[in-house]
Amino acid sequence: MTDNNSPHVRRRTVLIGTGATAAALTVTAAAASQDSAAEVRTDRTEPVAAAAVCTLTKELTEGPYYLDGALVRADIREDKPGIKLDLVLTVVDDSTCAPLNEALVEVWHCDALGEYSGFVGNNGHSEPDNGKFLRGGVLTGSDGVARITTVYPGWYQGRAIHIHIKVHTDVTLTSDGSFTGGQTLHTGQLFINETITTAVAAVSPYSTNTVRRVPLSQDGIYGNGGAAAGLMTVTGSTSAGYTGSLTLGIDE
Repeated sequence: MTDNNSPHVRRRTVLIGTGATAAALTVTAAAASQDSAAEVRTDRTEPVAAAAVCTLTKELTEGPYYLDGALVRADIREDKPGIKLDLVLTVVDDSTCAPLNEALVEVWHCDALGEYSGFVGNNGHSEPDNGKFLRGGVLTGSDGVARITTVYPGWYQGRAIHIHIKVHTDVTLTSDGSFTGGQTLHTGQLFINETITTAVAAVSPYSTNTVRRVPLSQDGIYGNGGAAAGLMTVTGSTSAGYTGSLTLGIDE
């Protein structure tokens, strides 16, 4: 298990894609297509079979709501109401498909009313703003998995529901529970199937969001869809909560 108090995370090489941008990879194996879509294994620590195919995941915009200095923590909910969402995000080596240890996976997203910490009011709702809710990240363990607990995101003007993500290496953990430095391997966004979002949108507090919700089919960032665009495998219910999973690969 990773020691999250370690002050230094070792460096890995960034994969350079078209236009000299860093690109992450999603890993898909031929056998995986025959597995149940409702279940994703997260306890595997051995390398995936050599026959696995690693494909590029799209780099997507960071957006206007990123803040430096996010806390390194597994639970980013604080006191925000909403349906629990457990993220299981796996980082692997693109050439061997082996899980990578000590990559820092950072996420941030809006709350049920479409408001981002540090920018509350931009979506037309008034609420307390501590500048840090629904922001944070964790280091992957020896299985390459980063597990983060949050709430199902809401939506804001002009965008479908999404979660922002960055993957960093070579970061320095700070005494105040944050991190500095390092390299950013991937900047992207995570998306959720529209059928699930429709069910969530009907439940309070999401149902009180006064802004029109944009579906995935009309989102200008989501593009062609699928795992390559960040579409997670999500299981669960509005009553029990959800688990969202996705695999990202990098060039070590």
